[in-house]
Amino acid sequence: MADLEMSVSPYWELTFDADGDTDGRRRDRLLAEVGPRKVRDLFVFAHGWNNDRSTATGLYSRFFSAVPALAPATARIGYVGVVWPSMRFTDEPIPDFRRSMTATAAPEATGLPGLDKGTRHALAETFPGRATVVEQIARLLDRQPDGDEALEEFGGLVRLLVGVSPQAPQTGFAADLLGDGEPEGGPGMLARSTAAVCEEFALALAGPEPPGAGAEFALPNPWNGAKELLRQATYYAMKRRAGTVGERGLGPVVGRLAEAAPGVRVHLVGHSFGARLVSFALPGLPEGVRTVKSVTLLQGAFSHYAFAAELPHDTRAAGALKGRQNRIDGPLVCCYSRHDGALSTFYPLASRTAGDSQGVLAADRSVMGFGVAKALGPKWGAMGHDGVQAVPGTVRLTIAEALKPAKLPVGGCVNVDASAVVRSGGPPSGAHSDICHSELAQVVLAAGRIH
Repeated sequence: MADLEMSVSPYWELTFDADGDTDGRRRDRLLAEVGPRKVRDLFVFAHGWNNDRSTATGLYSRFFSAVPALAPATARIGYVGVVWPSMRFTDEPIPDFRRSMTATAAPEATGLPGLDKGTRHALAETFPGRATVVEQIARLLDRQPDGDEALEEFGGLVRLLVGVSPQAPQTGFAADLLGDGEPEGGPGMLARSTAAVCEEFALALAGPEPPGAGAEFALPNPWNGAKELLRQATYYAMKRRAGTVGERGLGPVVGRLAEAAPGVRVHLVGHSFGARLVSFALPGLPEGVRTVKSVTLLQGAFSHYAFAAELPHDTRAAGALKGRQNRIDGPLVCCYSRHDGALSTFYPLASRTAGDSQGVLAADRSVMGFGVAKALGPKWGAMGHDGVQAVPGTVRLTIAEALKPAKLPVGGCVNVDASAVVRSGGPPSGAHSDICHSELAQVVLAAGRIH
């Protein structure tokens, strides 16, 4: 029986905690019902930056609503929504939701770097047991004390908020690249001088230096970059969680589903960090399971080299998921858009500060503004910015080409330029959340060969 919020049926929910442990009751309901409901194709969608079940369910309802009319009348489709503990700052848009449905204007909208009530609550929910730390962070952002000492105190609190024990299951799931100096224990930006990092983020947020500013140009207040440091540290923690939930949670559940209903064809779909989650489900599949028939990544917020056997800039290094696309009995389809500001600007900055001791900008003001991805080069690029990279044989298509009959390959990696559709949204995120389109639902159907 479908939930009242859902536009489609049958619908099930899979819920995971930060360590990838699943809600057994919801999992068992799926395993028990999917066979008797005579489902042949099961869409499993994982959200990105959402912080509660209702927001995620709303996204799934909007995206899935186009599928019944697009699918063949003979199709027998079921739907699964993955709910995992991620974090959304309330001044960030929700995918394809009216602005009135998001939080009310946050302090940042008025030029202040403080945390609104909704974000404080979300942080406390996302990092259980650390509500006191959240309130201390919020107070510092409100007060903005002078001097580097206060900024260093702020950095220590952020480290305390997002850190995990070295023995925690999440520890080994942060890296997209192996052997490339990307840290496993924590992002490099939290090991550096907090004052310096905040200054660099403030510069990036301010944009390019005004022409003719010369010696009179004033450096931005470093507290303007402190909230971005908190956002990026939280981003790193969610990236780590996405990998954990994928490999330790979703992958094994798909394996159990293959035992309970071996005839069901599974199609994994993920948005933003959810794209990382479903990708990391591939190494979590039990040996011999071949029921995953397609994977579709929508504006994926992880390295475009994640599936590479070696990196162009360092042949000794490889992607953390090298060769894992071979676990799919069908294609890995990566939809990307040049209008995605989040992945063209702040993803490369966050990636660089996570693993490069030279800092965000390395004293090069040319990378400021929305040209960051181009200025920093391909090393720091994201899936949702320019697609899968350094995997031989990858096919590149426009979305119009991908939707032509029999045009989408039946296997291998496929990059689909969705810029013609994924295009709406203002700065700084741009079109990152503009994913609820019938054309993208058609891509999912085509990738799964549902016809």
